[in-house]
Amino acid sequence: MEDQIVKSPILIYTEETPNPESLKFVVNKMLFQGGTADFREAESAKEWSPLATSLFEFPYVKGVYICNNFVSITKEMNYGWEEVQLRLKEFIKTYVSDGKVIMNDGYMEEQSKLETEKHEKEYTGDDLAIVQKIKDLIVNVVKPAVEGDGGNIEFKSYDKGVVTVVLQGSCSGCPSSTITLKSGIEGMLQRMVPEVTEVVSEMG
Repeated sequence: MEDQIVKSPILIYTEETPNPESLKFVVNKMLFQGGTADFREAESAKEWSPLATSLFEFPYVKGVYICNNFVSITKEMNYGWEEVQLRLKEFIKTYVSDGKVIMNDGYMEEQSKLETEKHEKEYTGDDLAIVQKIKDLIVNVVKPAVEGDGGNIEFKSYDKGVVTVVLQGSCSGCPSSTITLKSGIEGMLQRMVPEVTEVVSEMG
C-alpha cells in the first residue's frame, strides 16, 4: 500500500499594521525562511518572486514584502481594504496551497552582495566598535519588534553620531514609523550607545 502524504490545509489570517495602507497576511507555513524581500514595483519582483509578480497583477497592489510566514501588502490609497482584502487572502491561500514558487533561489546571496557593495564604507577604531554595537541592537532588539508589525529595518551607515537605517515593508511610508523611529529606536540606541546623537531613515 502506498504511503499517502497528507498535506495540512493552508490557514491564513490578516493582521493590521501601524501603516493603514499595509496589511499583513499570515500563513501557517514558512514562505521565505530567514529572509526578507521587499518589492516596491512589479519590475523588481519579476526576477526574484513569482508570488510578488502575481500579486502586482492586481491593480490595487502597490508593494509586496515577504518574510518568514507572512506577506505584507501595501495597497493603492484609492481602494479600501474592505474591497480587496478577501480577494487577496483567497489568492495567497490558493497560491500557497498549490505549492507554487514563492521566491526564486539566490535572492539572499544577491542582496547580500549588493548590500556589501552599497555599504562598502570601512569603519575603523572606535567607529568599528560603535557600529558593531548598533548592528547587534538593531538585529536582536529592533528587528523582531518591527517584523511583528509586518516590516523590516536594516542598518545603513553611521557617521559622526548619526545612524541611518532603511525601512521596508509596512514601515516604508508609514505615518507612525517616524514616531517609532524617534521615540523608540533613537531613544534606545542613545541609551545603549552614548555616541549616537540621532537616527534617520530612508525608505527601502
